[in-house]
Amino acid sequence: MSSSSPAPADLGSDPLRIWFRVIRLHRRALNTVASELKAIGLSIPQFDLLSTLTEREGLSQQELAERLYVTKGNVSGLLDRMVEADLVERRSIPGDRRSNALYLTKRGRDLAEKGIAAQRAYVQRTLGSLPEQDLADLERIVLAWRERARVAEEATLATLRR
Repeated sequence: MSSSSPAPADLGSDPLRIWFRVIRLHRRALNTVASELKAIGLSIPQFDLLSTLTEREGLSQQELAERLYVTKGNVSGLLDRMVEADLVERRSIPGDRRSNALYLTKRGRDLAEKGIAAQRAYVQRTLGSLPEQDLADLERIVLAWRERARVAEEATLATLRR
């Protein structure tokens, strides 16, 4: 019996095909998590900000932007809305009149913890349901890919600086 599309083993290991599968998987996972976060009243950017502050409070706006891989300007409006919604508070940094330290309010911490629980549950029922050896292999591959991406990024930046 022949099928109209070749079996995956017949396709070989095409990095571009794998890349597109990773991108599509990322979109599917992000869309699902975004829906679950929306049900508790959070957008992905809001959740990213809150969950980052659960890891380390007292960050400046610049440090927060760096951890989120966005510009300080990009995080500014979001942060203003989060402060207005009583999820985050700004506290003065002694000796620095230009910067504030960022902290979660009780409401912000509670919402972050609900979001983290939703994300953890999604990961457990998808990625977490894979066999242990597959997870170990995937982690090894992702770490190797991340290192190659880091080297490529540094090379690109070095080229642009010339």
